[in-house]
Amino acid sequence: MEYVILILLIGLILLAVLNLVKKNDDKDLVERLGKLEKNVSTDLGDFKFAIQKNLVDNFDKLNEKVEGKLTQINDKVNERIDQNFEKTNKTFNNILERLTKIDEAQKKIDSLSSEIVSLQSVLTDKKTRGIFGEVNLNYILTSVFGDKRGVIYDIQHTMSNGSIADSILYAPEPLGTICIDSKFPLENYERMTNRNLSMAERDMATKLFKADVKKHIDAIASKYIIPGETSDEAILFLPAEAIFAEINAYHPELLTYSYDKKVWITSPTTLMSTLTIIQMILKNIERDKYAQVIHVELNRLSKEFVKYRERWDKLSRNIDTVTKDIKDIYITTEKITKRFDSINSVDVGVIEHIEE
Repeated sequence: MEYVILILLIGLILLAVLNLVKKNDDKDLVERLGKLEKNVSTDLGDFKFAIQKNLVDNFDKLNEKVEGKLTQINDKVNERIDQNFEKTNKTFNNILERLTKIDEAQKKIDSLSSEIVSLQSVLTDKKTRGIFGEVNLNYILTSVFGDKRGVIYDIQHTMSNGSIADSILYAPEPLGTICIDSKFPLENYERMTNRNLSMAERDMATKLFKADVKKHIDAIASKYIIPGETSDEAILFLPAEAIFAEINAYHPELLTYSYDKKVWITSPTTLMSTLTIIQMILKNIERDKYAQVIHVELNRLSKEFVKYRERWDKLSRNIDTVTKDIKDIYITTEKITKRFDSINSVDVGVIEHIEE
């Protein structure tokens, strides 16, 4: 803007010079040009100094503003960097913590895998599988009924035919006494579900598995359903949910066979549900028994209350009679008292005068 003003000023000076050339002679022109040059130099020097000073002042102000803005930006950037660093550090610590937990979980999984392999090696023995099923069965009975062994249930119970049931349940009528026996057909089940074997081997294992289950059903039906001693049904306990699910999903003919033999196939989950229902029935029976006792006692109390009512009515009538007698005695007493008062108030002199 200042340079534009300077150019306009120079143009005005040149116009003034041309006008002077036209009006004056050369001598005057020289003198005036000298004065004009001197004045112009002075004005230009002052104007230049003012422009330089203004430019310096504006540059200083602009520099101060720029430095202030840069300082603010630097502070903001530092603040954001600190915040982001804190968040990053926190996230990094969380990642380290989770990696540590994952590492611990992996160790536990590895340990569990070794334990599962060990358990599988243990369950390959038939006797060990039987003990495993009995322990699970005992645990479920204890969890549902508590310390009621010998009252609601019993384990390793010897029947009249010499057979020993893994457990026996003293259920209320119409269920009656029910035997529960644990069976664990694992070997052919594993071959049947092993995808690494050929289809022919798996089909053969399937047939053997079905034969094993039917053999267990027949054994339970013949040993643990005794007329006059137990109910007409028994329970086969499978300690593996996978085998139970396999039978229910893919072998309905085994379920039909068990229904015909009145042997109910259960798993840990379904057996616990069944026993829980029986426990509720037992509690309701006990509650009904106590309710019946309370009803009998209430009837007896009602009869005693009738007797109390009769005796109270009789006593009330006697009290009314006594009250009436007391009232009559009170009236007689009042009359006698008035007589005595009248006698006491008689003048003896008057009586003597009357006698004369």
